[in-house]
Amino acid sequence: MCGIVGYVGRQNAVPIVLESLARLEYRGYDSAGIAVGSERGTRIFRRVGRVRDLEASLPKRLSGRTGIGHTRWATHGSVIEANAHPQTSADGRISVVHNGMIDNAAALRAELEAAGVAFASETDTEVIAQLIARARADTPEAAVLDALARVTGTYAVVVLDAQHPDRLVLARNGSPLIIGVGDHEMFVASDLSAIVRHTSSVVMLDDGELATVTADSFRTFTREESDTARTPTDVDLAVEGIELGDHAHFMHKEMHDQPAAVESVLRGRLDDRFGTARLDGLNLSARELREFRRVKILGCGSAYYVGQLGAGLIEELARVPADAEAASEFRYRNPIIEPDTLYIVVSQSGETADTAFAVREIKRKGGRVVGLVNVAGSSIAREVDGGLYLHAGPEVAVASTKALTNMAVAFALVALMLGRVRDLSFADGGRIVAGLRALPEQIGQILAEEQRIAEVAADLAAASSLFFVGRVQGYPVAREGAQKFKEISYRHAEAYPASELKHGPLALIDASLPTVAILPDDALLDRNRAAVQQIAARGGPVVAVTHPGVDVGIEGAPTVVVPKSEPELDPILMTIPLQLLAYHAAVTLGLDVDKPRNLAKSVTVE
Repeated sequence: MCGIVGYVGRQNAVPIVLESLARLEYRGYDSAGIAVGSERGTRIFRRVGRVRDLEASLPKRLSGRTGIGHTRWATHGSVIEANAHPQTSADGRISVVHNGMIDNAAALRAELEAAGVAFASETDTEVIAQLIARARADTPEAAVLDALARVTGTYAVVVLDAQHPDRLVLARNGSPLIIGVGDHEMFVASDLSAIVRHTSSVVMLDDGELATVTADSFRTFTREESDTARTPTDVDLAVEGIELGDHAHFMHKEMHDQPAAVESVLRGRLDDRFGTARLDGLNLSARELREFRRVKILGCGSAYYVGQLGAGLIEELARVPADAEAASEFRYRNPIIEPDTLYIVVSQSGETADTAFAVREIKRKGGRVVGLVNVAGSSIAREVDGGLYLHAGPEVAVASTKALTNMAVAFALVALMLGRVRDLSFADGGRIVAGLRALPEQIGQILAEEQRIAEVAADLAAASSLFFVGRVQGYPVAREGAQKFKEISYRHAEAYPASELKHGPLALIDASLPTVAILPDDALLDRNRAAVQQIAARGGPVVAVTHPGVDVGIEGAPTVVVPKSEPELDPILMTIPLQLLAYHAAVTLGLDVDKPRNLAKSVTVE
């Protein structure tokens, strides 16, 4: 959460920082700010609102060859200009941008106030700036080390010292921070998308690592001041992937990217000869795979729901007990880590704080953990024992679509491989391989029905509350559908197993509360149809997401028809129209689809 950028070089830092901030705005958009350094001193500008509001407020000829910027998702302190970043020391010498949360900020603030320091904000970040300014140190690096030695919590910090405007000092502990290496210029960012236009040569700092960057060089070192001598690596991230193109919103673009994204995650991973998947990145042999007696999946938000879908796939194809749990709860219950359990963590960004903490808890207790992540070189990707890259490409909209679909496809690949080293037959393996290959074209067929789905969504947008229901593998689909709908339309949406309706939720059914029902053409169709007919009998409107030829049994009920796949893969396709329903409901309501209120794309704080 929040976005950090920085620049040191021979160009004017202002336009570079502003352009990079705009690319990070999906990480936080309560307020934004910039600090510009030169031999004449540091000038700071902050505004509540979007980056465009900040840019409009700047002096026309503002310039400097060093700059830092920040776009904020509020944690400590309300959304006011005083709490925007950069935060400064009382003497104005130290400017700091910071992602993360300082756990002992209140105690440090009280100590500093007792010593006569006047605070201008409610933020934990200002505590860092004040500590650096008061440090008895000969260099900016030593001052930062002195200050951070007193801090507990998570942070990615970039510091600009007005007395040393030729450099920036960086530190990372639990929040991502990247150095981009250019030609006589250096870039700093919390996300690759901010700097990909300028360089593909990067250094990703590790936890506990610091750096100094100047226009011509960088130095990385530990808290003990030992050099770490990091070497830049090249990253493959196309600028086109973060451009809007002809689409009205990034979410719309990313939904329509899904056929190509699914082709990417499948490329080179399907084995027709043996009816299985080749997943060398897991770093697990067939013998090791057979030794696991259980699979535990961990994720947050949509990744948790797709993890539930993945658990169902693994149980169905591999006949191994599997379940999913919210990573945000996992480590707090002192989990039992079993040596014969395979732990799978899921994260689009690879930086989700709760999921990263779960990885560390598993590894601390000796468990085997692999990851499904979308961002190469991310924290989780570096910490797990193996994994799969999702190859969905960059995702800008806060509501995940193509990355989520690729997560589901990746789980199908894992389930297929686990099944084929156990009792899944060659014929069934080949059937799943063929079904996976057909997914991109089938997703394209669903997207081609967008106008029809948009008409249904416009009616749903009028409701203040909705139910989403499904049974067995349809239930995680319903949960994800409700999540999408609530997070971008701001309509209350709840998901229930269809079998649970009569155990309480039916009391809420009336003509004002529509239900979106997942009705696949499978062995449970009759039971699902009976459940939605109970809703209709009580006057509740029903929208059915179903397969060709299915009679919902409710006269006049709107239906969204999804191509039939293999039964195990049907849930993947059924999530696609729910994305479109949520998107077009939000558009109907005139909302900011890509940047829903109170949310951010990458949750890097607890």
